[in-house]
Amino acid sequence: MTQTIAPGLRAADPRVRTRALAPRVRTLVLLFLAVIGVLLAGAGPASAHAALTGSDPAQGAVVDKAPTRVSLTFSEQVALGGDSLRVLDPKGNRVDTGKPSGVSGTTYAVGLHSGLPDGTYTVTYQVVSADSHPVAGAYTFSIGAPSKTSVSVADQAAGGGVVGALYGFGRYLSYAGFIVMIGGAAFVLACWPRGTGVRAVQRLVVSGWLALTAATLFLLLLRGSYTGSGKVGDVFDLDLLGQVLQTKTGAALVSRLLLLAAAALFIAVLFGAYDKREDEEKRDLTFGLAVGGAVVAAGLAASWAMAEHASTGLQTGIAMPVDVLHLLAVAAWLGGLGTLLVALYRSDTPVETSAVRRFSQVAFGSVLALVATGVYQSWRQLGSWSAFTDTRYGQLLLVKIGLVALLVGIAWISRRWTTRLAETVVTSHRGVPGEGASREQTPGETHPGEGTAREGTSREETSREEREPAAANALSGETTTGTSSGETAGAQTGAGPAADGSGATAGTGDPERAAQLARQRAAVETARQKRLRDADPHRFGLRRSVLAEAGVAVVLLAVTTALTSTEPGRTEQEAKAATAASSSSSSATSGALTLDMPFDTGGTDGRGVVSVDLDPARTGANEMHVYVTRPNGRAFDVPEVKIAFTLEAKSIGPLPVVPDHITTGHWSANGVQLPMAGEWKVAVTVRTSDIDQVTVSKNAQIG
Repeated sequence: MTQTIAPGLRAADPRVRTRALAPRVRTLVLLFLAVIGVLLAGAGPASAHAALTGSDPAQGAVVDKAPTRVSLTFSEQVALGGDSLRVLDPKGNRVDTGKPSGVSGTTYAVGLHSGLPDGTYTVTYQVVSADSHPVAGAYTFSIGAPSKTSVSVADQAAGGGVVGALYGFGRYLSYAGFIVMIGGAAFVLACWPRGTGVRAVQRLVVSGWLALTAATLFLLLLRGSYTGSGKVGDVFDLDLLGQVLQTKTGAALVSRLLLLAAAALFIAVLFGAYDKREDEEKRDLTFGLAVGGAVVAAGLAASWAMAEHASTGLQTGIAMPVDVLHLLAVAAWLGGLGTLLVALYRSDTPVETSAVRRFSQVAFGSVLALVATGVYQSWRQLGSWSAFTDTRYGQLLLVKIGLVALLVGIAWISRRWTTRLAETVVTSHRGVPGEGASREQTPGETHPGEGTAREGTSREETSREEREPAAANALSGETTTGTSSGETAGAQTGAGPAADGSGATAGTGDPERAAQLARQRAAVETARQKRLRDADPHRFGLRRSVLAEAGVAVVLLAVTTALTSTEPGRTEQEAKAATAASSSSSSATSGALTLDMPFDTGGTDGRGVVSVDLDPARTGANEMHVYVTRPNGRAFDVPEVKIAFTLEAKSIGPLPVVPDHITTGHWSANGVQLPMAGEWKVAVTVRTSDIDQVTVSKNAQIG
């Protein structure tokens, strides 16, 4: 026969709970997708964490004799491949020979073919920095004299494109999976042991494990293309995968997969066998799971620390353990927060106030650990206050600090809701004989002496609760249309419900009907308890504040992921300082040059002084400024100025230069190429009218 479901039972329908939860879940999902969209839309080449600080031949240099090799110096050690350093001639053909190798410290070189002809050559490099991020670039030098080249010298991109965007998404997913898995398991063990039997919590922790495992495999496949060609087609190249496995990052990813196998066993024991043990066995098992889980969690966190920022730079022996502690604190806080959110919204088993209070204490301790480790990491990665505003890493770190402050503020609100919830529970137990204030009340319980604590329930709610048991009994009696004659006879003789309250109808002996009745009564009781929990304004406020915390945490995780792929401020500033020092050293060796030459064109107002500033006055590219002044020192705006350079000893020149007029009495030219060192004649032609001009000259030592 067709069953009729009583109205009171519909509240226990899972579909009703799903519809009630849907708007909040959609909000978090949309926020997650928006953050991922921002990450992918803004995904560009990965920030290089090793910078080129010097080269030989230097960028833009013009050398007299072909070099035998090209060497590059970086700000930190890098990993090289067979094609990491390439040298191309003006037609784009490779002229390097052999594999690149380390020369000393952070200097690496590749040999060149002998007898290279004159022209402009392009040097390209693509290496992997010590903290696992790809670095690429290009520059030119010339032999004999500059020439046209078919090779583009635009900045080379590394870690960008579709593969770079996918790699960034994989990193975000791996962090999210780690936080959910570790934080969820820690929440259950330390705060809410009853959560081991909650399906929603089980699914959350398992989904974290699946996300981290899938993301790790995904990153392992992408790694070769990410640090190399950047082509999607190379993702499944087994040769590249073999090369990746031999790198530090590949070893870290493989170690993570092995630890995830141990984590799977941990999760199976936690959610499969824990809830079936006796209390004494549970205490022993809890201790064992806590120790084993801590070891596995620390190992997983170390798989990031051993391959990224913490593994290079200052105090690596301190930085890596600090980084592990930082990651574990993040997981305990944000992962526990996500688990609490799921428990508050999806669990039929009520979350006790004591569990929320315990998590509040764990979260507070995690925040203290985050502040301590974060201060140390900030000092190590920035090195100066100016790096907060002058580097991209510092700017992102300021955003992260702001989000953490916002999250702590919302957490303070959640803590207040928790306190109010605890006070409500304590108040509801006053006047109960034999019970102290510390005992918690199970939602839905009523006790004598509660007074008006439960009288706020409306008559409609009361009548609904009274109808539900009757509806359950009615439903259980309508199992089939073919009731046997013996059962009918038993019912007609006045056999009523069994006195023991077991739920079976006297005279029937049908265990299936008894089980169905028990299930229906359990569903009714669950629905009633859930309505009572939802009606509690303090619990409702706690749910809303925890939801807000989770939303901020999603954005915070995205900013943290971006930070891990951004060049640290200290490294960026040190690279700039090294480059400036190299330029200053070159300038000090050759020296900036200033030549003052008086002139007289012979016409009216034809006398003055022309000054030529050449910097750095060495072979290769130079910056030139020309100033023309009257005898009284005031700027003289003449119609035309031309410069010519001649190296008479080598029969080179004259090399004409026509500077651009900048302002009154000032002309300038960039990239003035002087191909060889020697004593150069600098000739300046000054025209003061249509017919009056003169050429004056001086000799100067270049290079």
